[in-house]
Amino acid sequence: MTKPTAGSGLQWVGRALRRLEDPALVTGRGRFTADLPAQHHLRFVRSPVAAGRIVRVNAPGGAKIITIAELGGARPIRPMLHKFGYRPIEQPLLAKDVVRFAGEPVAAVWAPSAAEAEDIADRIEVEIEELPAVVDARAALAPEAPRAHEGDNVVVDGSFKTADFEALLESAHRRIRLEVRSHRQNATPLEARAAHAAFEAATGRITLTCTTQMPHLARTAIADVLDFPESDLRVIAPDVGGGFGQKMSLAAEYVVLVWLARRLRESVAWSEDRRENLIAAFHSRDQHIEIEGGFDERGRLIALSAEVIANIGAYSCFPTTCGVEPLMALAELPGPYDVRAYSCRARGVATHTCTMAPYRGVSRPVITFAIERLMDQAAAAFGLSPVEIRRRNLIDRFPATSATGLVFDEGSYIETLDEAAAHVDLPAFRARQRKARAVGRYLGIGFATFSERTGYGSPAFAARGMEITPGWETVEVVMDPSGRVEARIGASPHGQGLRTTLAQIVAEELGVAPADVRVIHGDTDRTPYGWGTFASRSLVISGGATLLAARKIREKLLVIAGDVLEASPDDIVLQDGSAKVAGTDRAVTIAALARAAYHQSHRFKTIAPGLSETAHYDPPGTFSNACHVAIVEVDVETGRVGIEKFLAVEDAGRIINPLIADGQVHGGIAQGIGNALFEEIVYDGLGNIQTATLADYLAPTACEIPPLELHHIETPAASSVTGAKGLGEGGAIGAPAAVVNAINDALSPFGVSIDEIPATPQRIRTALRAADFGR
Repeated sequence: MTKPTAGSGLQWVGRALRRLEDPALVTGRGRFTADLPAQHHLRFVRSPVAAGRIVRVNAPGGAKIITIAELGGARPIRPMLHKFGYRPIEQPLLAKDVVRFAGEPVAAVWAPSAAEAEDIADRIEVEIEELPAVVDARAALAPEAPRAHEGDNVVVDGSFKTADFEALLESAHRRIRLEVRSHRQNATPLEARAAHAAFEAATGRITLTCTTQMPHLARTAIADVLDFPESDLRVIAPDVGGGFGQKMSLAAEYVVLVWLARRLRESVAWSEDRRENLIAAFHSRDQHIEIEGGFDERGRLIALSAEVIANIGAYSCFPTTCGVEPLMALAELPGPYDVRAYSCRARGVATHTCTMAPYRGVSRPVITFAIERLMDQAAAAFGLSPVEIRRRNLIDRFPATSATGLVFDEGSYIETLDEAAAHVDLPAFRARQRKARAVGRYLGIGFATFSERTGYGSPAFAARGMEITPGWETVEVVMDPSGRVEARIGASPHGQGLRTTLAQIVAEELGVAPADVRVIHGDTDRTPYGWGTFASRSLVISGGATLLAARKIREKLLVIAGDVLEASPDDIVLQDGSAKVAGTDRAVTIAALARAAYHQSHRFKTIAPGLSETAHYDPPGTFSNACHVAIVEVDVETGRVGIEKFLAVEDAGRIINPLIADGQVHGGIAQGIGNALFEEIVYDGLGNIQTATLADYLAPTACEIPPLELHHIETPAASSVTGAKGLGEGGAIGAPAAVVNAINDALSPFGVSIDEIPATPQRIRTALRAADFGR
């Protein structure tokens, strides 16, 4: 879709417009949850131990405190999956009888100020009879391991195997096996979680303003848990300082806040501090993968097996359940490679650690890391370049159906690989690498090719057996009598630039400027029910619904303009705020047409009065793809890694706004570099968290991120009405594999293999010492 839309004389789609939402944010006029005043401030008292029985909670005189006993009939949070041997886990709003991870909320106190509430919380004494804890998922599989809940620790167990798997694996010319490890991460959004619940005396309603990615589902879930009518709760997601998946899942703290506001009939606020965020907000990425590939004589992957063990923490996240990481790994581990024989077992295992939830890319950064390490080891075994081994194995015919039944639409897997290789000039790099090694400097180059499943609707979620099946989106587009436009969406952006890109789509259809389009989101009273923003879905699904609704408005405008200008609607062009008869000077403003639609509706017998249309969109999904390349230098004396260059060639279909697309890729790559080199949540053997501040949990800064070189290929998605594919997670998916492959390439003279992330200096030095470095 590179031509201007029919009926429009100006192409807004494809232009690199500055974000419409930014002026308010950069001038301090943003609206954030913590800005709201409250009569009371809540503070949570959290467990200092990973496992134990609660003996008593002692509060100082006069302290206002809530424990699970006060919450009465409040239901536990209980996400549900109906497949893959899923065992439901109930999460109490506050710990009941036992604690299951260090940081679990045991009680809550409130006071007139946040400082007073914190002082009171520090004086609460929680007596706990400590019990043995298990923090490693593999250790939790042992029969004698401590139990996080009744029964064994396996909460979800999925398996898949093609009919001819064993025979093809046995026939392989060469089999390559490795174990990879992804350590635990925290999404570390700039704004930690926060919520403000206000009681409205006139109506008895609660307005909950909070940092959520899913306001409509948060409203449904909280009303269900507290057993009151959903109409008595309004949820608003104002400006949100980053989410990345951590703010997608239902937080028990929000439910307690609403309960207290209803009880006090006054306003209550809670803002999480960074320590709380690091120990008690949702974690991610904690996986072990054993992978084996069987290759033929030419280096083609003919059989692939894997065992995935995902640490899901103490509870199951709502609504996706703890199955989200292991089951995504099960379905998508082969990635962009054309392998027909596949076997995988993926388990989610409960431990005495913070609950896991989706984080940008979900399981794909880990499974991409696994398959890309396999490809590099195969390249070395067959004496092939990292580019050639991938070229021989990438899907090259479309549509293609994977071994697990996923349908890949048109993509550019080989094209992005070849373009990336051309931009970095691999032969020239090898020559430079040899010269550097001669003087004791160790440079390396790493490639990662991957696919990103994006914009998938309810069929994909239904296939997982989810009791709550998200996917579709609804958008209402309204042009008021002045000619200004509102698009009311169920998605809930929090930094993706969706206000701008959707305004461009509407402007393209209606012949107005994007500045004349207001996108309304994040308010359950003002927007249609929708599923929020996650999984690289918003531009594809909400954008698709927006386009369909705007097209309905356009058709009405063309009919009205044809009547006013005494011309056929087919001859009308919407351009620069006017409707014009093509080839003539006859025109009327779109504002005048809008006024006529409301005030002269009797003239237009074939259309309904006004200009208000609704559209729904529930697509099957589409695959983006990319190739990432990193060039690094490793200091073998210290283990320090410096990234000299990072390049990405991305295909996300039709690019609505190149400036925003580049920003999304930049941010994802930065997080991926953090995943590769720095960020790790660490527990000791007793379940005590060792990384409770940003002095210990190391996020990358501008000093660690190199200049990023981006290139785009546009393969419009036939399965997406806009032609766009999602790209919000791609940067984070490919970067860890590219960086670690580059590290291993640099260290190849020493015969070491770094197969875990983050690849910290300590791990690199340990590997070098094990290889008898300096002998």
